[in-house]
Amino acid sequence: IQNLLRDILLLIFGLLSWKLTLQEIRRSNAFTWFPIIEVSKLFIGIFITIIPVIALLKLGSDGPLGFIINLTRNPDMSANNTSYFWVTGILSGFLDNAPTYLVFFNSAGGDAYSLMKEIPITLKAISCGAVFMGAMTYIGNAPNFMIRSIAEENDIKMPSFFGYMVWSISILFPLFLIISYIYF
Repeated sequence: IQNLLRDILLLIFGLLSWKLTLQEIRRSNAFTWFPIIEVSKLFIGIFITIIPVIALLKLGSDGPLGFIINLTRNPDMSANNTSYFWVTGILSGFLDNAPTYLVFFNSAGGDAYSLMKEIPITLKAISCGAVFMGAMTYIGNAPNFMIRSIAEENDIKMPSFFGYMVWSISILFPLFLIISYIYF
């Protein structure tokens, strides 16, 4: 109920903002719907294509995506939290943090209660990897992509996809190594 109420309130506030804000303010700020539409199309595609991936992960380590599960396990089949952090994070940079989180949340068992109670460090590794490393690319998290789209729409030159990665990785990679060493 709280999730439904939250979503309804967000829609109400959005509509109120649209109705109560002067259109002249939007015109003077060169507001358009293009960046929102562009990001929406990309992420709808990502979320649609993640459904079969999650279904395949549920087949376990012997399934067609078992190699992903095996990447995040120690030889005794316990969770390798450092691997969860890095593998989740690297995929997050190229997919998006939300569907990547879903993939590895499901590979770790898919039950929030047991993950929080039995292996909370694994849940932390998945969460941190998905969120932190999503910043490495434009598509790793929606705000990066939207800011790029807004900037380019206003004729501001932005780095290419790989150019952005060079900058972000050179700054973030050392931080990820430290986080990995301290926490996982």
